[in-house]
Amino acid sequence: MSRPYLDRLFAPRSVALIGASRDKTSVGFGIAENLVFGAVMKSASSSPFEGDVFFINPHADEILGRKCLTSILKVPKAIDLAVIAVPAKVVPAVLEECGKKKVPFAIIISAGFNESGGDDLSDLTMKVAKRQGIRLIGPNCLGLLRPQTHLNASFAPSMPKAGPVAFISQSGALADSVIDWAIDEGYGFSGIVSIGNALDLGFADLLEFFSQDPHTKVITLYIEGLHDGRRFYHHLKAATAKKPVVILKAGRTAASQKAIGSHTASLSGDFAVFTAAIEQAGGILVDSVEDLFDMGKALAWQPPLRHGRVAIVTNAGGPGVVCADWCSRLGLEVVPLEQSTIKKLDATKVMSPAYSRSNPLDLVGDALPHQYEAGIMTFLGEKYIDGIIVIQTIQTMTQSLEDAMVVVKAKQRFPDKPIICLYMGGRFSRKAIHLLEAHGIPDYNDPRNAALAMHALFVAGSNKKRR
Repeated sequence: MSRPYLDRLFAPRSVALIGASRDKTSVGFGIAENLVFGAVMKSASSSPFEGDVFFINPHADEILGRKCLTSILKVPKAIDLAVIAVPAKVVPAVLEECGKKKVPFAIIISAGFNESGGDDLSDLTMKVAKRQGIRLIGPNCLGLLRPQTHLNASFAPSMPKAGPVAFISQSGALADSVIDWAIDEGYGFSGIVSIGNALDLGFADLLEFFSQDPHTKVITLYIEGLHDGRRFYHHLKAATAKKPVVILKAGRTAASQKAIGSHTASLSGDFAVFTAAIEQAGGILVDSVEDLFDMGKALAWQPPLRHGRVAIVTNAGGPGVVCADWCSRLGLEVVPLEQSTIKKLDATKVMSPAYSRSNPLDLVGDALPHQYEAGIMTFLGEKYIDGIIVIQTIQTMTQSLEDAMVVVKAKQRFPDKPIICLYMGGRFSRKAIHLLEAHGIPDYNDPRNAALAMHALFVAGSNKKRR
């Protein structure tokens, strides 16, 4: 399967919603609103889908001012994508009609398949889909969102802005929550796909698509279990040779493994084996939802870290030490400063007499922008330093916004070296953080997260070497 084959799934010219409803509390009404208006809950990033939309409901004359048709066979145009929101037992018959209409793709929102013991129904659904040549997303899923084409073929009430991160999730509820969070955070996505039970198209197929997708820089996955681990490994390894892939794997304990079986009917597998396979394939495994998108942000915005040698510039000793600990624990080298570098720092004539002359470079608490600039520019100009973490804590004399401007200037001067920021304040740091992130410099509020981001960039750099 190639990326062009799935283009019509992500950029359909026409969509039919089978199971459109007049009931405002129903999934069928929510999806109808999303297709017509872009989102139920409007935001700056939501706008109507620009293709043709048809509602199928034999018991309604119109929904949202649009005429309803009794069958997809009554649609006067070709249909690229069918969104199916009918009771599970009716789905095979609906797919038969979609096949007669030559529909290439269908998203089955309906639940009640093998996650609840309906294996026979799942088998029949796949049998019909294969015979009719229809590729499926789902069943038991939230749906699909493609901000670039204003396609909200889901019952998520919001649409995030377009951006460079793709998200493939086995949990629809998690995807829905991430969408709502992303709007507040201004986090952009190239696509969000809830695969549910993944009877047909799954992680492997979507990895192949997004690895070739020009809108996507980073792929993020939430995995509960895999149906074909070998095939997933093959596609993951191929994908990481092109783009970073960040993975959150659930099902690490006996309790969660039991829950997964009733949620999406997946096999969670042995976590130690899974971890080894992910690392061998070049994937980046994380421990939380926050980490998943924190790493996605760094990987989308910053260049890879080439050799794992990092330096830390800080106005606070404690956070610098904690950050150095995390860097070392993750396998990064907090590289000792060469005497020539210390001489360059001294030669700037702006350093405090009490500055540390070591890595982490502690500028001391009263550090001002010109001192940050001397440390940052000196470090980035050294060949043996591959990337830096800049830490700031708020003191009475701290000029947070001006310090951030220094970092932005450094990024412009040294675009090939990653810069991660750790501005550990709250309200007094907000404007500075907005400035940093507006210029593609990720900021975190915990030394662990900053070190994890730098480590992710190191993994990406290692993968780049094997391309």
